[in-house]
Amino acid sequence: MFDIIARARGSMAALPTPYRFGKVDTEALEGLSDRLIADGLSALLPCGTTGEAPLLTPEEHRLVVARTVAAAAGRVPVIAGAGSNNTQTAVELARSAEKAGAAALLCVTPFYLKPSQAGLFAHFKAIHDAVELPLLLYDVPSRTACALADVTVRRLADLPRVVGLKDATGNIPRVPRLRRRLGNRFLLLSGDDGTQAAFRLVGGDGCISVTANVAPALCAGLHRACDARDGEEIARLERILAPLHAAFFLEANPIPLKRALYHLGLMGDGLRLPLTPLGPLDDQKLVHVLDTIAPAERAARLSLPPSRPRLPHAA
Repeated sequence: MFDIIARARGSMAALPTPYRFGKVDTEALEGLSDRLIADGLSALLPCGTTGEAPLLTPEEHRLVVARTVAAAAGRVPVIAGAGSNNTQTAVELARSAEKAGAAALLCVTPFYLKPSQAGLFAHFKAIHDAVELPLLLYDVPSRTACALADVTVRRLADLPRVVGLKDATGNIPRVPRLRRRLGNRFLLLSGDDGTQAAFRLVGGDGCISVTANVAPALCAGLHRACDARDGEEIARLERILAPLHAAFFLEANPIPLKRALYHLGLMGDGLRLPLTPLGPLDDQKLVHVLDTIAPAERAARLSLPPSRPRLPHAA
């Protein structure tokens, strides 16, 4: 448990799930995972919102987690999404991810049903009690219509294996408030790319990022700059990354992300209904942003510490 607290910091990627002929493309998944690790990311998160988790079968969920674990090969932790608005389903996904080798779980608030704070506490405690893995809470009310109150986060943090929170609210004043209440051993991770530097500078530990799938070296560099409190470098990297953050809101996540990775030759852009392809005008905007940011990403890659070489099978 303490290993995940120490290692899951800085820039991390919320992985998309690639498809080929309608099935999970494990080769593309492993190749993307290997690239992200080699380019400086500190953890991988399969089967979250970006991974289209509600559209995966239980067997596909297990497969995606297992193949991400295999690709990571111990170099970085794999934090598996195990969320559902059905508590029993979430428990089953958590147990499956544990068996597949995940280092920790990311569990979202139960979307659509709008339970009370007491119901949220009971939901997360049931998952916590069903497995032995560390658990990170995930608060993203813009997608779930269900928000975690600070007092509920504090109650859940008293459970022995609830170790952190992914906060996608963009509410920066919440970060120091939670830090004061929860101490330094509780992970506070941003789920909002556009405000991740501000999140870090007021006490956050890292970001579970969509953008990092496309610009991993730049995102890793941003967090190194945050560690060093290098305001000039932070501002420079934020200016470079801002158009890419915006491009990923052209449609609902992960539609633009998967299209971007398709343009980069890293995976197909297949989606599952009700998600539909990016429109042609937005696609043109996306390509322009990718072309603009590519030189900066190449330069950032050259400056990375040479500590995580690609695995031979994915070179």
